[in-house]
Amino acid sequence: MNNITLAPVQTDQPSHLMPVFSRQPISFVRGRGSYLYTEDGTEYLDALTGIAVCGLGHAHPVLAEVIAEQAATLIHTSNIYEVPWQTAAAQKLAEVSGMEEIFFSNSGAESNEGAIKIARKFGHLQGIANPKIVVADHSFHGRTLATLSATGNKKVQEGFAPLVDGFIRVPFGDVEAIEEAAINHPDIVAILVEPIQGEGGVNTAPQGFSYLEDIRAICNQHNWLMMLDEVQTGNGRTGQYFAYQHTNIVPDVLTTAKGLGNGFPIGAVMTQGRGVGVLTAGNHGSTYSGTHLGSRIVYTVIDLIQKENIMSNVNEIGTYLVDQFRIQLAAQNVIVRGFGMMIGIELPKDCGELVNIARDEHHLIINVTSGNVVRLLPALNMNRQQADDLLQRLVPAIQKFLG
Repeated sequence: MNNITLAPVQTDQPSHLMPVFSRQPISFVRGRGSYLYTEDGTEYLDALTGIAVCGLGHAHPVLAEVIAEQAATLIHTSNIYEVPWQTAAAQKLAEVSGMEEIFFSNSGAESNEGAIKIARKFGHLQGIANPKIVVADHSFHGRTLATLSATGNKKVQEGFAPLVDGFIRVPFGDVEAIEEAAINHPDIVAILVEPIQGEGGVNTAPQGFSYLEDIRAICNQHNWLMMLDEVQTGNGRTGQYFAYQHTNIVPDVLTTAKGLGNGFPIGAVMTQGRGVGVLTAGNHGSTYSGTHLGSRIVYTVIDLIQKENIMSNVNEIGTYLVDQFRIQLAAQNVIVRGFGMMIGIELPKDCGELVNIARDEHHLIINVTSGNVVRLLPALNMNRQQADDLLQRLVPAIQKFLG
């Protein structure tokens, strides 16, 4: 730690940051596993992990070593040239996803932009002049102009009209609404959905993951692309590497990011089946697509998830947490739902203030989404002791809040 500055010196100068974030009055200067630390050394249990990003926890020693080594060797050359680590990372990702073609982006929104472009190109190749994509209410696909247009949240869209057209919205989990859309809109070319809606409140479809099987059948019937947004549910979060692997189907287009780089900004859009070969040279690109550094991080994250038996831990600890929350909060009239390390606790009233209560009184980092849902996205390698620590901090906070 000698000669390492943990954080820049704070000054009384005005901030020049664009005020697009509602920041909490706290900052962290270091982390280790499931815990974060402020400058004075105060410890906080992190049950949010950068919003499902740091799946392997903070400052994983193997990742830290790999990042330092690669940064000292070669960070970027561009895709004008071969990038060996990119090829290796794509092979690794293809093995765990079942997909065939992979493009590395820089974020989840960029990955979903890529999926939207694939759908439109797919439609144009079939002679459809105005191809349309079916999306779901209460979805979240990003904040770029096209992805916020696809998102089913009017608050996110407010102030950015005219939105990108070409999206048909249906209730999440409503197969009949999709079939009705197929009848009324002959120019539909794809469906884009999240297996579990994260920002929407950790929502699963009423019929569970069989919803994805129904969508697969509809897409096969109409020659549509089945596109899954696994930006949040991917990379082990639900107890399978990707959430669709809880079923026997495979999508045509798959997007991911967040946990893919464990904090390093990188994402991917992947294709198989009908999605293969749609985008060709010149159709898509990015200056920072699959850099030497980013690609080696992706390779290492996947390798660590495989070698450290992460899936087994996610299923064991995730099930334990859900069961314990249901038992310990049985008298509070809450609904606990989730898969693996993606857990939502729905309260009978809005609970945004619980974020501050948990942080200030219990030194616990959580998130509230959809107004009344406590969203927990702990590290995938959280152990039983840390899970009990989470329970001991959060359960009393909820009990006191609900009276």
